[in-house]
Amino acid sequence: MPVPDPYDRQPIKVWKGTTFLKAVVNHPLIEVGDYSYYDDSRGPEHFVGRCVRYHFDFIGDRLIIGKFVAIATGVQFIMNGANHPMTGFSTYPFDMFGFTDGPPLTDADLTIRGDTVIGNDVWIGREAVILPGVRVGDGAIIGTHAVVSRDVPPYSVVVGNPAQVARRRFDDATIAALLDIAWWDWPADAIAANLDAIRGADLERLRAARDSITGRT
Repeated sequence: MPVPDPYDRQPIKVWKGTTFLKAVVNHPLIEVGDYSYYDDSRGPEHFVGRCVRYHFDFIGDRLIIGKFVAIATGVQFIMNGANHPMTGFSTYPFDMFGFTDGPPLTDADLTIRGDTVIGNDVWIGREAVILPGVRVGDGAIIGTHAVVSRDVPPYSVVVGNPAQVARRRFDDATIAALLDIAWWDWPADAIAANLDAIRGADLERLRAARDSITGRT
């Protein structure tokens, strides 16, 4: 069964505003999984410049985006370079502008929060903001204009500023089963052959598809 090329710059042939991110992201500190896409009528190829902010190589934090992530126009990933020192009386970034006589700032001074990690099969709504060091679980949905300042559990829906969990998409047992099945890690042709099970709501059918693919019993 034919499958799309995860490096296709224009996977929707009648629309130039969507691109698979693997085709346009070439940054040593950004990792993108297969089939994750960005949609922006202004030119989705400008994802890094428009959406990944304050990402300075000397800090070394990474943006990790899983597979099958849907990113709407104007989403902002705020990286650790946006942080100002907060341990003293002033938050001004003196070092950046050539005031060099003071001791160097440490990660603790700047509140470096580590890598930002977006799980698999995540949907991020228009102009949502993801703050530094946040981890978004598999299957989560981030609402439009949400400001995400803390980790998002798998298969939860978060909205608002600051973003709060509005609901969970499924119960605990179903979420645990979906994380175990991890359909996004199947070969692309197996995903294509089992779309009804992946898009459906029959957990046993999805589990049976996984077992058939992996030989698991």
